Amino acid sequence: MFRVTGVVRLLLAALVALFGLVGAAQARAAQPPQSVALAELPAEAQQVLQLIRQGGPFPYPHKDGSVFGNFERLLPLRSRGYYREYTVPTPGSASRGARRIVAGQGGGGETASEYYYTDDHYRSFRRIRE
Repeated sequence: MFRVTGVVRLLLAALVALFGLVGAAQARAAQPPQSVALAELPAEAQQVLQLIRQGGPFPYPHKDGSVFGNFERLLPLRSRGYYREYTVPTPGSASRGARRIVAGQGGGGETASEYYYTDDHYRSFRRIRE
């Protein structure tokens, strides 16, 4: 009987922790991201935004333009496929680095209606003001 009770307690603790994490993610998603003026972004981000608007070519063609899942739920909740991500090159980095622009494809069209910038690999976002 002790083992069953211990297992039940462990499962209950895991559920409580899980719901706490879900609640925290929902609370974060409820607050809109801060904004940043396009002119305040690094030159590389401004260049990538221009590339997005003209349809490329992109520095990482196998990754850029791929669906961004918004699993962190820091951006407004939308249907899967609404957001696309693009690499913002980091000078001196041998990898893609942590900087990205995420574009929201509003209305199902090809033209994005909103853009977000992250320099910490999706831990935070700022909506780009133009």
